[in-house]
Amino acid sequence: MASTTSRSQAAADKRRQILDAAVRVFARQGFHACRVSDIADEAGVAYGLVYHYFSSKDEILDTVFLERWNVLLHVIAEVDAGEGSARDKLHAIASFIVDSYRHDPDVMKVIVVEVTRAANSFGRTHLSKIREAYALIAEVVAKAQEAGELRSDVTPDFAALAFYGTIEQVLTGWIFALLPQSPEDVEAAKTQIIDTICDGLDVIGLRAT
Repeated sequence: MASTTSRSQAAADKRRQILDAAVRVFARQGFHACRVSDIADEAGVAYGLVYHYFSSKDEILDTVFLERWNVLLHVIAEVDAGEGSARDKLHAIASFIVDSYRHDPDVMKVIVVEVTRAANSFGRTHLSKIREAYALIAEVVAKAQEAGELRSDVTPDFAALAFYGTIEQVLTGWIFALLPQSPEDVEAAKTQIIDTICDGLDVIGLRAT
C-alpha cells in the first residue's frame, strides 16, 4: 500500500514538474512558438514522458488555465458569500488577482496572453468558463444594486466586464512593462482599480449628474 502511494505521489510530482516547466516556456517563448521538446528540456525529462502525462501541449495549456481559473471562481464565490460591502468584496477579488500576478507572474502572463486574450483560439475554447467569472462578479454587483449600494442604471454584466477588463489591462501593463510594478505600485493598483470602478458605480455620482 505504501509503495502504491509513493508511486502515485511520484507521478503527481512529475506531472507538476512538467506543468511548471511548461508555464515558464509558454511565458518566455509564447505558446505557439514553443515545442513539446522545449517543455521536456525545461523540465529535465525525456520527451516521451511529457506525452505520458499529456496528449499535447494544448492539453498542458488547458490544464494550466483551468487549474488557476477554477481557483479564481472559488474565491469569487467565497468572497460573495461573506460579509462586507460591494466595494469590500470587489477589492478582495481584485486583490486576489493582483496578488496572483505578484506571486506567480508567469502563470498570469500565460492566462492573460495565451487564453483570455486569445479570442480566436484558446479564449474561444474556454469562453464559457471565462464567462463564469464574469457572471459571479455580476452577482456581487446585482446584489449591491438591489440593496441601493450601487447605481442601478449600469447593468451588472457590463459592470462585471468593466471590472475584470480594468484588472486585465493593469496586468497587461505589467506583463509588457508599460506600468511601474514596484511592490508599492502593485499594492496601490488594488485601490486604484476599485476607485476607478466603484466611484463610477457609486449612487452619489449618479445623484450629482
